[in-house]
Amino acid sequence: MLLDFFPSRTLTWYLAKTFIVRILAVLLMLVLVLQMLDLLQESANILKYPGNGQDDLLRYVSLRLPQLVARFLPYSVLLATILTLATFSQNSEVVAMKAAGLSAHQILAPLILTAAVISALSFAFNDRIVTRATATLSAWDAAEFGPVPEDAAQRANVYLNDGNDVLLATRIVGTGAATVLEGVTFYERDEGGLIVREWRAPVARYAAPGWRLEQPHEFNVADARASDLAGSVIVGRGIALDELLIRRVQPEGESLAELSRSITALRDAGRRTAEFEGKWWHKISGPLAALLMPLLGAVAGFGLARSGHLLARAVIGMALGFAYFVVENAALAMGTFGGYPPLLAAWGPFVLFFLIGETVLVRTEE
Repeated sequence: MLLDFFPSRTLTWYLAKTFIVRILAVLLMLVLVLQMLDLLQESANILKYPGNGQDDLLRYVSLRLPQLVARFLPYSVLLATILTLATFSQNSEVVAMKAAGLSAHQILAPLILTAAVISALSFAFNDRIVTRATATLSAWDAAEFGPVPEDAAQRANVYLNDGNDVLLATRIVGTGAATVLEGVTFYERDEGGLIVREWRAPVARYAAPGWRLEQPHEFNVADARASDLAGSVIVGRGIALDELLIRRVQPEGESLAELSRSITALRDAGRRTAEFEGKWWHKISGPLAALLMPLLGAVAGFGLARSGHLLARAVIGMALGFAYFVVENAALAMGTFGGYPPLLAAWGPFVLFFLIGETVLVRTEE
């Protein structure tokens, strides 16, 4: 029986159903509260743009909601684990299951199986929905909640340097040699950083090298003379396509496949990719945090303090879970700055706390 993790179909379904209901309840509570607080903070910025109204507030909620669900789903699994096991312990259901011959791992198995399914759904949800919502919301925020293109692959408000010169674009459209900059301003500056000449154009196309301004408007600072040119002007010869790619890579707004292509392109251009590789691995390890939570929260239902102290056990389980998120964020930050290899930054906390959870469970129960 010790090798059979699901000895009773009825008990397995009872544990899984109770766990799912509490996960959904906790997640709903967290998301509703945090969404209201976030909307109160951002509503002034949204309504500040002329013409924005209730529809725009609802649009913001629809874009922000997937981010909140993805971020707080692992916390919901942790809290649901503690609530479920603490209730079972208080009602002596854990004692009854152990008296029937079930080990701690067998009691946890339905919860871990449920968490595994939630992790898989979370990965698909993050990869298909959250990334698109993040990209669209980032573009809308960059446009100060004004009109933006519907294409989430576009980027807004790009700033690039060509030596002392500066090129600004309100958005980038297209990829590769077909890349087009819209709303372009190019500042030609002297060695001291003072602006000598300003160019403005509605569109700039890649000229290999440089960028061809179409219908340019020139302003010469020295004699304060402005003129519209009939032809085109090439500027920013030192700004290559790979620099635009670097500015366009947004790991949170790209799916796993899209980020893989971005990393390959950056690597081929000789650029450092460790930060993006860490984010790539975290797209896989991040959703698996839900799989780890039943193991870390199990102390709430099993006996570190067999004579009671239910609150103390729940606090210990909560502390283990939140410590995981702290260590995970710290490892990702270290990976971003090059302190950890990408693989270690993404998977190190998961493996470490899996071993900690197993050690606590085995030493106290098995």
